[in-house]
Amino acid sequence: MNNIGIEVTPPKNSCVDPLCPFHGHTKVRGRLMKVQAVSVKASKMVVVKREYLHYIKRVMRYEKRTMKLHAHLSDCIDVKEDDTLIIGECRPLSKSISFVVLEKVAS
Repeated sequence: MNNIGIEVTPPKNSCVDPLCPFHGHTKVRGRLMKVQAVSVKASKMVVVKREYLHYIKRVMRYEKRTMKLHAHLSDCIDVKEDDTLIIGECRPLSKSISFVVLEKVAS
């Protein structure tokens, strides 16, 4: 098991996925985000929803916006829809995947 240098609890299961940050060769760098899982139907991928506030200068108020991202899901992490996850940025793994799932937050 690799030490990824981030304060997250490593998964108890093991896997042979080369793109897993704990058991493979993927390095995590950049942003860490706490997001909510929307869809886990694809193989080794999860669609997550990130909410953020956007400032509108004209009316001097904030509005809530959402953004959907794709993240790589290793076999050692068990995720269902509506779970809260911590994802970390990595190198581009495919056309739309630049994040990996690091931890499932107990809610």
